[in-house]
Amino acid sequence: MAFNTLVHAKDVLVLETSKGTVEIEFLPNVAPKHVAQVSKLAKSGFYNGIVFHRVIEGFMAQTGDPTGTGTGGSKEPNINAEFSITPFDRGVVGMARSQSHNSANSQFFIMFDEGHFLNGQYTAFGRVIKGMDAVDALQKGDGQGGIVPVDKRDKIIKASVVSR
Repeated sequence: MAFNTLVHAKDVLVLETSKGTVEIEFLPNVAPKHVAQVSKLAKSGFYNGIVFHRVIEGFMAQTGDPTGTGTGGSKEPNINAEFSITPFDRGVVGMARSQSHNSANSQFFIMFDEGHFLNGQYTAFGRVIKGMDAVDALQKGDGQGGIVPVDKRDKIIKASVVSR
C-alpha cells in the first residue's frame, strides 16, 4: 500500500458542499479497500467540483461521477465488494456500483433514511457524523430515478481528509 493511501482510524472525509459542510467518519475496519480508495481520491482533489447527480427524497444522495451521468468513475481500478453487517441506516455512506458487485470505483451515496434492502448488496464505508442537515438540503431529483436537472445540481466544492 502506498503512503498516500494509508487511512488512520480517526480520519474523517470532509465535504464542503453547496449546501454546507458534511463530515464522514471512515469505517476502515469494515471496508478498508473502499476507505483507502475514497481517501486517496479525496486527497488528490478528484471529488472537487463533482455534482450530486442522483438524489432521491427519503432514500439517498449520490455523487462521485466526474461526468455527472452516473456512468463515470476515476482512473483507479474498481474495488471488490466488502460487504458487512453494517446496516444502511440514515447517514451511512456506501459505494455505488453497476450490476457487478465488484465494480465500485469512485461513486458513493449517503442515506437519507434506512434502506436495509441494500444490506449485503452494497459496501458501507462511512457514516455522517456532522452536517446531515446539509445532506437533507441537497436538491432532489425527479421521478423514481432521482436524476437532478443539470442546472439545479448541488456539488462538492472541496473534499479533504483530516485526521482527528
